[in-house]
Amino acid sequence: MANRPYILISNDDGVAARGINYLIEVLRPVADLLVVAPDSPRSGAGCSITTSLPLTCRELRREQGLAVFSCSGTPVDCVKVALNEYIERQPDLVVGGINHGDNSSVNSHYSGTMGVVTEAALQGYPSVAFSLCDHSPEADFTPLQPYIIDLVFKAIAVGLPPFTCLNVNFPKLSRFEGVRICRMSRSRWERETQRCPHPYGGDHFWLTGECRELEPEASDTDRWALAHGYVAVTPTQLDVTATGLVDILKSVL
Repeated sequence: MANRPYILISNDDGVAARGINYLIEVLRPVADLLVVAPDSPRSGAGCSITTSLPLTCRELRREQGLAVFSCSGTPVDCVKVALNEYIERQPDLVVGGINHGDNSSVNSHYSGTMGVVTEAALQGYPSVAFSLCDHSPEADFTPLQPYIIDLVFKAIAVGLPPFTCLNVNFPKLSRFEGVRICRMSRSRWERETQRCPHPYGGDHFWLTGECRELEPEASDTDRWALAHGYVAVTPTQLDVTATGLVDILKSVL
């Protein structure tokens, strides 16, 4: 229906994941939805794209105000295909998620969920990523419902500056202390590989590790907000120019 918002949805956990299907359930009563999501999990895909193979897309569901497709590609591939092939009108918003797992701090650089909204912002569409800090396939998303509705409609009404998006992370709680607008904290993954000898020679490596906080006392960050029970909303910009270095480099180069 033309008088309802038109929202494009994708994720990196796959089209069958509980998170994206809960998002569809929450938004379907209030918006028309186009869903194009990977046919299987693509966690950690970031902003990667497929260049050496053709993409396969399949329609899974079509009803009044809802169309759902699975795609063999990455989350960014899904957005590109959706915007070039499947949209019925210009989307009012692009939403990534709901991700099973934490996409705050440095995790946002690896996240396929953030890849969804980054690509949307590059293409000129306002976009919001939602993540719950719970990796369980059976994670309970119900506490997120009023916050998702509120943030989606505020993002549509207010709009976002060009080349920006919102990264929204929820702590694993049944209720939240409120919403905090915060910056991305500085952290670093450490001890990231686990070696496993192969029985026929050579080694296998699992990517594991742990995320170490580099500024644990800072109270204006996404990690602090999550640790204290708040929904962390981080405005994210795509221009990665280190503006503070511009004048320094001009003076020495």
